[in-house]
Amino acid sequence: MRIGIVLSNTPGYSETFFTKKIRGLNASGYHVVLFVAGGRRRNFPGTRVIYGPTVSGGILHKILISLRLVFRVIICAPITSMRFLKLEIESGSSWKDSFRKLIINSHILPFRLDWLHFGFATMGVDREIVGKAIGAKVAVSFRGYDVSVYPLKHPGCYKKLWQYIDRVHTISDDLLQEAYFYKLPQRVPVTKITPAIDAPCFLIKRAGFFNEGQISILTVARLHWKKGLEYTMEALALLKKEGINFSYTIAGEGNDKERLIFAAYQLGLNDNITFAEKVDHADMPGLMWKNDVYIQYSIQEGFCNSVLEAQAAGMLCIVSDAEGLSENVLDESTGWVVPKRNPSQLASKIKEVITYPQERLLYVSKSASKRVADEFNLEKQRREFVKFYSE
Repeated sequence: MRIGIVLSNTPGYSETFFTKKIRGLNASGYHVVLFVAGGRRRNFPGTRVIYGPTVSGGILHKILISLRLVFRVIICAPITSMRFLKLEIESGSSWKDSFRKLIINSHILPFRLDWLHFGFATMGVDREIVGKAIGAKVAVSFRGYDVSVYPLKHPGCYKKLWQYIDRVHTISDDLLQEAYFYKLPQRVPVTKITPAIDAPCFLIKRAGFFNEGQISILTVARLHWKKGLEYTMEALALLKKEGINFSYTIAGEGNDKERLIFAAYQLGLNDNITFAEKVDHADMPGLMWKNDVYIQYSIQEGFCNSVLEAQAAGMLCIVSDAEGLSENVLDESTGWVVPKRNPSQLASKIKEVITYPQERLLYVSKSASKRVADEFNLEKQRREFVKFYSE
């Protein structure tokens, strides 16, 4: 079976969920092709990567490149190209818009696939008819930003996509409900397959927490507004005012780093916070073993692999109730869930957790590790995706 997965780029540092899925499909005997944008080129070992067209430069240069791309795709896939244009016109697109979309999808149309899978719903915009044109079934994944944020800025963006999809993959129930709010038809079959991790790499037998009275806290995240890092720092500033001794490490990189460093300065947390930048994934278990508490106080979060890894490492996880996090962590069982955008409530929960007896903390830690190992393992995910494409 040939599966084409459409992404903006080859899976990067923070997208381990794609890396593990693709490797699992390859190991199951599927032939996977990645279709990505034509910007920065980055290979993906073991998988063929097809780069999309890049049309840049002056107006004359753009026209020449566009004509060349149209000519090439029509020569390489004449029947498919004509079918694509016909379907676009029938769906209400103008001739100009139809040819624009022909160029955008010129790297996909020559391929014969059993499934065309949009890794994010946003990847299906302007590609809605490609699957029908090449005779492939169409799937789309809901992961977070694409369902929770993008439609707010682009009302009705998925109206056309919904008409042409055969199956939906969601990583959480909350994201699915949001898609229904944006008019996803109830008729479309849906499968929930959560992210998965290599849990054994993170497992450790913890003897206890908060050695020598030091509370070590960790967050692994892109430095982005949706991760709620300023709310986390505001909560920690409240704890500092009460004389609670802690250190806080933020591992990640992003465009908001300067703003967050300034926020730490204004909140008086310079001596408490370390910005560790990007940590190699192979070093992540060791980083998590050194820390006691993991905080993911996101404003928006599809699910979050880092929270799974932290639970596998036996950390005490405190998360917000954003989308999939309340399915990732079971409140009062494998960690604690706090309403988002409420620093004072987060501070209260942290203060409450660090006063629990060691027996309770160890019970929660072990429960979290066991649940991740049992329910979020790579073999289970591999089987679920094999079934997803086989049905």
